[in-house]
Amino acid sequence: MKKIFFSMLFVGISSYANAQKAELAEAKKIWGIFELTMSVDPAKKEGAKAPAADAKAGTFVDRQIAKLNEGLSHIDKATAHDKTKDLPETWVYKALFHSTLAAVDTLNIENSIKNQKAAEEAIAKTKSLDTKNDQKDFVAQAESNIQVALSARGIMAYNKKDYATALDYFSQIAAKNPTDPSWFLNAGVAANLLGKYPEAIQNFKKVISLNSPDAKNLYSQIINITIEKLKDTTTAIALLDEAIAKFPDDSDLIGTQTDLYIATGDVVKSQASLTKLIAKDSSKPVYQYLMGETYYKQALQMQEQRNKIDSKKVKEFDAITAKMVALIDQALPYYKKSIELDPKFVPALETLKQIYGFKNDTENFNDVKKKLDALPQN
Repeated sequence: MKKIFFSMLFVGISSYANAQKAELAEAKKIWGIFELTMSVDPAKKEGAKAPAADAKAGTFVDRQIAKLNEGLSHIDKATAHDKTKDLPETWVYKALFHSTLAAVDTLNIENSIKNQKAAEEAIAKTKSLDTKNDQKDFVAQAESNIQVALSARGIMAYNKKDYATALDYFSQIAAKNPTDPSWFLNAGVAANLLGKYPEAIQNFKKVISLNSPDAKNLYSQIINITIEKLKDTTTAIALLDEAIAKFPDDSDLIGTQTDLYIATGDVVKSQASLTKLIAKDSSKPVYQYLMGETYYKQALQMQEQRNKIDSKKVKEFDAITAKMVALIDQALPYYKKSIELDPKFVPALETLKQIYGFKNDTENFNDVKKKLDALPQN
């Protein structure tokens, strides 16, 4: 009688253990079916037609979620049993189901976040158990799913103009992908829109350090933020020096440097920089134009001072006028050289028109105006 009892007991234990292994096997089977038939919406495949709506079955995403939850119900049983709870395979499938749910269920943000957290815990558990690194491909897949979930939430928040939430998600993805410039760029844009200028600059600098093709434009963005928002001309000048060293032929950067030197009263440095550029390549009309600007913009600053002078102070008015004319006369040869090199260089033509108008030089004014009028309008 006892033999029969123990025999029945052993059979029961064996059957229970096998049942738990069967839970893992069933979860794996469901995952295989999901990947094969449900990982991509058939309606979104090229040339495919959307199937007729089935109110009972719900949307394709609803069916995805249902299938993933079905697999999760089996894997949760496997993680709870002694025979399967310490298998790396058990935990990596848990990570796959949770991470895919996080990526798929983007409309339910709370649920997506909950599944992401569960996936991250399962990934950590897998790594601690998987001493031979056999599950590395599945781990990478689960981690990729988490990034898909984060990016979907971030883009959704950005489109809703919730820039604080978008910045948080973009920053999380950037931290997970330190060599991918795109997420640092997204984080920088969101930070800039929030008015978090130091954080925006930090992210844009990271993009530049990763040799992004957007580096030149980002330098301009950083410099503009530093000048306009942070009012830090000293840092802006240092940034301009750094940017021009990398992009020595960029006229916008050189023009900004020229304007900044003039604004800070350091015209000599601007002229020294432009003199070197002209010596290096005297055929560039923009260099000649910018050298003219170093004189002409000083004259414009004096004009503002002159406008504030009491009309009775004739001598003071005439003295400033004489200085203005002298500066304009110094600028003229550079503007003329600029249009000699490029007769259609609009910035130089526009400035010459202003100068000839100031000097009441009707003949030259009309000549320049005719050249401008002949140019195609954008």
